Amino acid sequence: MRIGELSRRTGVNAHQLRYYEAQGLLNADRGANGYREYDESAVLRVKQIRHLLGAGLSSEDIAYLLPCAVGEAPELLGCPELLAAMRSRLRRLDDQMDRLARSRAALADYIDAAEQVSSRTYPLFDGTDPEPAPA
Repeated sequence: MRIGELSRRTGVNAHQLRYYEAQGLLNADRGANGYREYDESAVLRVKQIRHLLGAGLSSEDIAYLLPCAVGEAPELLGCPELLAAMRSRLRRLDDQMDRLARSRAALADYIDAAEQVSSRTYPLFDGTDPEPAPA
C-alpha cells in the first residue's frame, strides 16, 4: 500500500509516517515509480508506535522496544532491551518531575516574598490580582 492509504488506515498523517521511517521505526520498499510501498504489517506497526509515543517514550526508546511488541496495544514481552529502555525513560521522567517540583517550590517562594513586601508597602494589597477597570 502507498503512504496515503497507510495514512488513511491509521489516522497518522504522511509527514509523521515519513518521520517514523527516518527514525527506523517503519520500513517501506520503493516501487519502480519511486513511491513508498508498505506491506500489511505496517498498519499494526504504526498503531504500536502511536501507543508507545502516547506513553511518553521517545522514538529512540521505541526503536529498542518494537522487537518486543506484540499486538496493537502493544503487549511488551520482557526482553532485556525493553526493560532497560523503559527503566531509563522512567528515570528521566522522575528527574523531570523532581526539577519541576523544585521550580514550582522556588516560584511559590518568590510569590510569597513578593506578596509580603507588597502588603507592607501597599497595606490594601490582598495578594490577589487586581480587577480590571470597568469599560
